[in-house]
Amino acid sequence: MSSGAPPPDSVAFCADLVRRHDFPRYAATLFVPARERRALLALYAFNVEIVRVRDQVSQPLPGEIRFQWWTDLFSGLVHGSAEGNPVAAELLRAIRDFNLPVEPLSLLVEEHQFDLYNDPMPTMAALEGYLAATCSVLFDLAARILAPTSEAVEHLARHAGLAQGIAQVIVNLPRDASHRQLFLPQQVLESHGCRMEDVFAGKETPNLRAVLEQLAGEARRHLTTALSLLADVPAAVRPAFLPLSQVRADLERLSQPGRNPFALQPTSRLRTLWTLWRASRSREFTK
Repeated sequence: MSSGAPPPDSVAFCADLVRRHDFPRYAATLFVPARERRALLALYAFNVEIVRVRDQVSQPLPGEIRFQWWTDLFSGLVHGSAEGNPVAAELLRAIRDFNLPVEPLSLLVEEHQFDLYNDPMPTMAALEGYLAATCSVLFDLAARILAPTSEAVEHLARHAGLAQGIAQVIVNLPRDASHRQLFLPQQVLESHGCRMEDVFAGKETPNLRAVLEQLAGEARRHLTTALSLLADVPAAVRPAFLPLSQVRADLERLSQPGRNPFALQPTSRLRTLWTLWRASRSREFTK
């Protein structure tokens, strides 16, 4: 698969896109060599493009068309027009340079079709499947860019993605609820007697708190497992998992007593940089 010559500003375009919309992953790329950093930024810029489709369309059909363009790209059906898209050009280069598998990228696009509709996430198993095909895959592909893959890396990537993804479901609750979109599994809501309409109305209830506590507990378990598995993978791979340090910080913040789950609480970029820098020098990521 050849991308031809990418536009001269495609690298800067991808870097800016990730810096503006996914700062923790952007910050993590600062700790890897330039060649690998370029490929990571391409991968993360692609993810930003896919994740942002929901916010850029008012109806599902235009979103489906955008997703189909990427699916066709990975199937080899898009050629000339791909060269004019800086993210596609950079991603195709990364796929070629690091021999990345295309199927997980196609599946990531397919899984994000769920975002276009307001169907509730039915079960915890469904949420884990969604996160494994989106968040976990990003960790796995990032690791492949840094070093040869292995079963240990794939195992680590799965738990890392589940920890990060579940934490983000809690973080994004204010935005998702305002869109009448529900990533909180319906099964978990029902088990705690929490009504979807109360969530959409922004009602902070003991039932909702029980739901969020259960999800946070699941995220912490996956995070603990992921961090314990870091020692089993080569040191060269570990920078791909630096965003886990931000997940840990997010979960600590989300567990603060009296926190309003419907209040947006963005983390400053300086704090994110500090969190990742400290992690990059810790024994977890360097020993």
